[in-house]
Amino acid sequence: MKTDVWGSVQDRLRDDLGADAYKNWIEPLVFEGFEANVARFKAPTGFLGNWVSRNYSDKIQMLFSEHGADVARVEFATGVAKKAATAGTANPAPANAGKPAVPAAQSQATGSPELPGAPLDARFTFDAFVVGKPNELAHAAARRVAEGGPVTFNPLFLYGGVGLGKTHLMHAIAWEARRRDPNARVLYLSAEQFMYRFVQALRFKDTMSFKELFRSVDILMVDDVQFIAGKDSTQDEFFHTFNALVDQNKQIVISADRAPGEIDGLEERIKSRLQWGLVVDLHPTDYELRLGILQTKAESQAQHYPEVSIAPGVLEFLAHRISTNVRVLEGALTRLYAFASLVGREVTLDVAQECLADILRATDRKVTIDEIIRKVADHYNIRMTDILSAKRARAVARPRQVGMFLAKTLTSKSLPEIGRRFGGRDHTTVIHAVKKIEELRAIDSQIAEDVEMLRRMLEA
Repeated sequence: MKTDVWGSVQDRLRDDLGADAYKNWIEPLVFEGFEANVARFKAPTGFLGNWVSRNYSDKIQMLFSEHGADVARVEFATGVAKKAATAGTANPAPANAGKPAVPAAQSQATGSPELPGAPLDARFTFDAFVVGKPNELAHAAARRVAEGGPVTFNPLFLYGGVGLGKTHLMHAIAWEARRRDPNARVLYLSAEQFMYRFVQALRFKDTMSFKELFRSVDILMVDDVQFIAGKDSTQDEFFHTFNALVDQNKQIVISADRAPGEIDGLEERIKSRLQWGLVVDLHPTDYELRLGILQTKAESQAQHYPEVSIAPGVLEFLAHRISTNVRVLEGALTRLYAFASLVGREVTLDVAQECLADILRATDRKVTIDEIIRKVADHYNIRMTDILSAKRARAVARPRQVGMFLAKTLTSKSLPEIGRRFGGRDHTTVIHAVKKIEELRAIDSQIAEDVEMLRRMLEA
């Protein structure tokens, strides 16, 4: 009887409040039954219980009465209980039935069960993160945040190219923070999800619940923050959320593909606040780190494919040839193990080249214009934004010409495309830059040395 009534009330609440507000505030509640005309619920946190009590208890009481239940009061206690299936809904067997139980810390798919964040990947832990020189500072900073307690930097801003470990570290922070304190409110989501939830809150006139939800967390992690660039209303809400959390001494972790000052379309006040804390660049992996990642991955794969053997030199070959993206590197090794297991062959160098022909071809032209601009800016100790700007000072113009020359010689991009990527310049400007650097290389040993050093760094 009690389940039938609560199921009917839930249906009405879902229709009246909207799907998002229902999912955020009503779905986490566990209805425990009636006691002396009191409808009793358990809420996963005191915050959620208090919010529902203030905003929805009268409505819940009214809906109970409409469905024939004599309810004088609705009460919410804090606790964790397993939800009962609502009327008319089967209780399906868990997807992992018959498999080893997932550790409690890893069963929280979004970091904290009551928070509507993105799912966490159980593979992305600190133990599974291979540390090397290019990422040691980022790893140490992420560890410090996950340990809890006072942190001298806030926010922690991680940036770097695709497949360098930003998302892995953010997931690892969430897992470790939850392991150390199961009651910690840890929210991880992408900037796109942040924007979507804000738009939904505006649509359903539920901005207050959005604000209270995002400003009540202990750790807020937003991935790919460059996505909100150019979206004024979302940036405004992100700015106020950022300030509110910092004022409460709550930790913020942000990731992006570029440094804060290099994200076009991001408001200056947000750039300034993102640079308050610790800004860490995850550099492209070096050979030693890539080899370490492959060795760790091979140990894991060997547990699933004990019959597969890897010939000497294969891992070293992969670490040398696939250098730009760790995900591609790991995917290549996974493909080799699967192939060798299916056809019953040892993974030799010839087998690797045959099986991974498409990946190896794709990595032959691995240098990108973004990488060239970044390397040139680092080498000449100037900002990337200076290279892309209209500045004509020699200290900026010459590195810009070097960058255009390298883009012409190391990539297959057209002259108009190169000009566009270097701040919207005309293709004739690129032609002039290429000719100028070719002339200077013959008469200026410093320019020749700079170009050769940068070329080797980019092709390494």
